[in-house]
Amino acid sequence: MIKFKKSMIQAFDMTDLGKMRFFLGIEVLQKPRGIFVCQQKYANDVLKKFAMFESKPVKSLIVPGSKINKDVDGIIVDNTYFKQIVRSLIYLAATRPDIMFNVSLISRYMSKPTELHLQAAKRILLYLKGTTSYEIVYKKGEEENLLAFTDSDYAGDEDDFKSTSSYVFLLSSGAVSWMSKKQPIVTLSSTEAEFVVVAANACQAMLYNSLFEINKATQFCTSSNTYTFYSYTRREDKDLRRVAKKIPSRHEDKDLRKAANKRSPPGSKTKT
Repeated sequence: MIKFKKSMIQAFDMTDLGKMRFFLGIEVLQKPRGIFVCQQKYANDVLKKFAMFESKPVKSLIVPGSKINKDVDGIIVDNTYFKQIVRSLIYLAATRPDIMFNVSLISRYMSKPTELHLQAAKRILLYLKGTTSYEIVYKKGEEENLLAFTDSDYAGDEDDFKSTSSYVFLLSSGAVSWMSKKQPIVTLSSTEAEFVVVAANACQAMLYNSLFEINKATQFCTSSNTYTFYSYTRREDKDLRRVAKKIPSRHEDKDLRKAANKRSPPGSKTKT
């Protein structure tokens, strides 16, 4: 780190201000037992801005059983106000992977928001009210193993029946990267939806392997069936081969196909 700072100071006009404490609203606390990252101050500022600071917090990001869609017959709300809330939530998601899925969901309706979408956004703010102190912790002494967890909600979008891909990467016990995004295609099964996110995640893992100089990344998915389906379309075959080239030989393409024929999955995790 010292060598890196010296090289940067030599190349650019800059000053070493010591350990970082704040960075664009992100709080960084470096202690002997690890590094702690949060946005507590920014979260409180957002709650005050939208008059939610004194509101009663909730424990869940969405009302159980509720559905979010275009709500074509709903009451239209102030587009500018809704966008301000969503943009603030998107920035908060920089240190809050727990809200990423819900923020990504409501951001799909920024062009023509209704009362349904506004209430969903305010629900996230109420959740934040009770969790402003949440932080990401990178523990000192933890093994530097890169772990990836993936998931998808099959046909979760009620408007076009596309699924949503989500993943999170952990390093030193703390989240370092996460994403929640609607898939560009309509999948024909939950297994196919899982494989789309697994294939995309494997490509991301290759980047992090190079960036962090780690030899491998362990990837977990939620369905063992991901490895036991027949490649009945060219798209699936491409994704299957992409992942098969990045996992140990005992789980290579031919093994995956053999397992599919036997209906017996080789496992629910891969190493990239």
